[in-house]
Amino acid sequence: MTTPDLDSALAALHQGLVIGLPTDTVYGIGVDPEQEPALRRLYKVKGRPEEKPIPILAASLSDARGMGMIPEGVERYWPGALTVVVRRMPATPRWIGDAEKGTVAIRVPDHPIALELLARSGPLAVTSANRSGEPPAGDDTAARTALGDRVAVYVPGAGSGGAASTVIDLTGRTAVVLRPGPVAWEP
Repeated sequence: MTTPDLDSALAALHQGLVIGLPTDTVYGIGVDPEQEPALRRLYKVKGRPEEKPIPILAASLSDARGMGMIPEGVERYWPGALTVVVRRMPATPRWIGDAEKGTVAIRVPDHPIALELLARSGPLAVTSANRSGEPPAGDDTAARTALGDRVAVYVPGAGSGGAASTVIDLTGRTAVVLRPGPVAWEP
């Protein structure tokens, strides 16, 4: 990955704009979740209902634990295509995750470009690069075709998995699979 591509993406994130980035599942779009107007912009670009929270991608288990209460054992699946729904940390802004339930969905992707960007930016709110209800984009070219100039910067690359991540709710006594995917959860 060239530094100018990441530098442009980081500058756009700092300005509260939406960027495109490759992940280990599909190509995604994301923003700095600490900036509430940026998160609202992401919902608008995606056409996603605001009651459907956008997951957080982090560069490491440590970064993920800054946003949510990640239980022991999750680290064996990360980096990877497993998203966990957990209780939010008290310092996590109310607009991140599900405010009513006090939860946030988090994962650490297994993609070198995504990890490099996340290590430099901090955690990002990321969703698939498509309008809500349409098939996700596999790469930056497909994302640009679907979303055009509503996304400020498209980091070149492709999703390496092609399928959305497995989503597991870990907020109760037992884990609940919310969306099956490429990772088989074994408690």
